[in-house]
Amino acid sequence: MADRYRPKSAVQRAREGNPSKTAIKEGVIVPRAILAEPDWSEVFKASPDPVVEVVNARCREVASEEWRRVVPVLEVSAGIGEVDHATVRDLCVCVARIDQAERDLSERGLMVTAERGTVQNGAATIAAQHRTQLARYIREFGLSPSARTAITAPNFDDIESDVWD
Repeated sequence: MADRYRPKSAVQRAREGNPSKTAIKEGVIVPRAILAEPDWSEVFKASPDPVVEVVNARCREVASEEWRRVVPVLEVSAGIGEVDHATVRDLCVCVARIDQAERDLSERGLMVTAERGTVQNGAATIAAQHRTQLARYIREFGLSPSARTAITAPNFDDIESDVWD
């Protein structure tokens, strides 16, 4: 289902027609950049607690794998630039947190014993919240088959060397 509050891209409006005849804004052209992988030890800090450190080490590994998997695709397909660095970093953190929550669910189960009896594992809620955010990132970056149909790859040959002139 399409998001009726989210504006369509200029390419999509031109392709589907513009019955209102309003001006189609082309949008902002972001200077192309090769994004450097963040230092994941700054995001998932070292901990003196060995159990937490094992979890954080796995999160660093998962986030790094996701970065190396997604960034090369986005550099070509979406034409990401330096301005997108924080958003792509958050996407990778989101994937690492989902992995962390799923591992906790696998180890402790959906229901856990707490002070007031048996309750739902909090990792289930955390995983659901991160999945909702991940779905937004996937849609924004065109990382799903349906989202890819709505975007077109940038043509860097047509862009002048200095886009700000």
